[in-house]
Amino acid sequence: MRKTFCLFLLLLFPALAADISGTWDFTVNTDAGSGNPVFTFQQQSERLTGTYKGMLGEAKVSGVVKGDKVEFSFETDFNGEKLKVAYSGVIESATSMKGKATFAGLGEGTWTATKN
Repeated sequence: MRKTFCLFLLLLFPALAADISGTWDFTVNTDAGSGNPVFTFQQQSERLTGTYKGMLGEAKVSGVVKGDKVEFSFETDFNGEKLKVAYSGVIESATSMKGKATFAGLGEGTWTATKN
C-alpha cells in the first residue's frame, strides 16, 4: 500500500524543474577559441527568458527548463548576418551547469557555467 501511494504521488506531482533564475558566468570553448559570456535568467515554471552579454554583443534569450535539463537560444547579428546560438545542457547543482552550444551550423562547442 505504501509503495502504491508513493507511486501515486510521483505521478500526481511530476519532478519540479530546477530554478536557474539569476546571473551566470559561462566559459564557452570552441575550435575557434573560447569566450566568457554572462547570462541573466528569469524562470517561471519551465519557461526561461533573459539576456546574453558577450563577444557577440547583447541579446534576449528564451528557452525551457525541464527537470535537470536546460535549453535556450538567442539571435544576434554577426558580420551582417543573423546568427542563432543554441545551448543545451544539464543542471548539475544550484550553482553549476554544463552542456553544448551550436552556432547556426557554423560550429559547436562545450560550455560550463557557475552562478554568481
